[in-house]
Amino acid sequence: MKLNLTNLVRAAAAFALLLALTSGFAASTAKAPLLRAGASAVDITPKLFPLSVPGLFTPRKAESAHDPLHARALVLDDGTTTVALVVVDNIQVAQEASDEAKAIASKQCGIAVEKILVASTHTHTSPPSNVKAGPAPEVAYRKVLVAGIAESIVRAHAALRPAGVGTAVSPLPEEVFCRRWYLKPGKMTPNPFGQMDKVRTNPGTSPDVLDHPAGPTDPDLTILSVQDAKSDKPLALLANYSLHYVGGVPEGMISADYYGEFARVMQSRMGGGDFVAIMSNGTSGDINNNPFLVKRPPRKPFEQIQIIAAKTAEAASRARATIATHRQDACLGMIQRQVTLKVRHPTAQQIVEAKAVLAVKVQAERDKLPRLAEAYARRTLELAKAPENLTVTVQALKIGDLAVCAIPFEAFAQIGLDLKKRSPFPRTMVIGLANGNNGYLPTPEQHKLGGYETWLGSNRVQEDASVIITNNLLEMLAELRKEK
Repeated sequence: MKLNLTNLVRAAAAFALLLALTSGFAASTAKAPLLRAGASAVDITPKLFPLSVPGLFTPRKAESAHDPLHARALVLDDGTTTVALVVVDNIQVAQEASDEAKAIASKQCGIAVEKILVASTHTHTSPPSNVKAGPAPEVAYRKVLVAGIAESIVRAHAALRPAGVGTAVSPLPEEVFCRRWYLKPGKMTPNPFGQMDKVRTNPGTSPDVLDHPAGPTDPDLTILSVQDAKSDKPLALLANYSLHYVGGVPEGMISADYYGEFARVMQSRMGGGDFVAIMSNGTSGDINNNPFLVKRPPRKPFEQIQIIAAKTAEAASRARATIATHRQDACLGMIQRQVTLKVRHPTAQQIVEAKAVLAVKVQAERDKLPRLAEAYARRTLELAKAPENLTVTVQALKIGDLAVCAIPFEAFAQIGLDLKKRSPFPRTMVIGLANGNNGYLPTPEQHKLGGYETWLGSNRVQEDASVIITNNLLEMLAELRKEK
């Protein structure tokens, strides 16, 4: 058989081209992530009562639940990295309880503990999270909470399916108000330490007292929308809004506040089924839902919660409607750092003054003390025994073009605004009360003004801690942005 050299050369060239094209396609396919997502909501409502309800300076007890509490989880996997975000209906899940739940979930589904974010909504009508000895219902609830957080992650991981994600923002400025105010001359009263602050937190609504707010608000509601890639049906939605709890829950009852009601309303809007809606708390340490200079009409119990849930769900729906495409090629990345901060300790004089306050036994003399003087005297003496340093966990996460920052404090709105402005990502979400809660986190400028959130005992770390945490998060975001 006689070979045609020209045909042979042509065939070899064609084969080489086909091989190159096939190899290039395979390589590009291998590099392109195929995102998968799963979500779940696990009921963590207590069954045993009564339970103490932390969050105020006076003891409270709950005898029943007004509405259910949940641990809501979203798990994402791009084929290389798997991450989990959990938002829990609790005032503050202690870091010890959070770490235990992460370890359980990691063992069961293989997600690395440093790739799990656990945040609290900060509802002020929830049980304590970390009682190991004491009242039986509270000890029992810790087990329910830890198991529920872990189960939410495991269930979400088991539900992983091809998915796409999209992000958007909708402004909702009319429901966030700075709660720290400058007062008119002569209206300031001494703080618990007998000193005069420049601003007061929650100073009432009288125009005769109020002058102007001491800080900005973050007006935006940011969402991450997750959609099933095969059916195009909505799978989950993570929202973030910098608003403290709303309150107005019937006396003696547990409630998820507007965070839980948002999830219920949003699920109904999206057609029900297995759709999971999650509302996370942003940087709301100095923000609440009181309009101050406006006298709001009286509300029935739970009514204001329903109003805010409806408004945030409407804003989330508006934002979602602007998303043109839910992308399956979103790359994931997550960095966790341990940041060591100096603990604020009282001076020798402050210790003497605190002991003097607690030594007052005559009721008539105690009545003359500044409001909350005894509570902060006890906090002062507790801080005197505290270690020199506190190490906290901060996390930065990327989901395509969205960055998520996790801060284990009640951070002021200015901190979130700064992170969003300086972030190298097109869109950034900042979640507070994540991986524990270490008190309020004011900016150095707000520390100079005084006020409840800056008092020794409300704030427990060095006055420039917000700068240190912000700088660490910006470094982490820059590193994530460089990753391909």
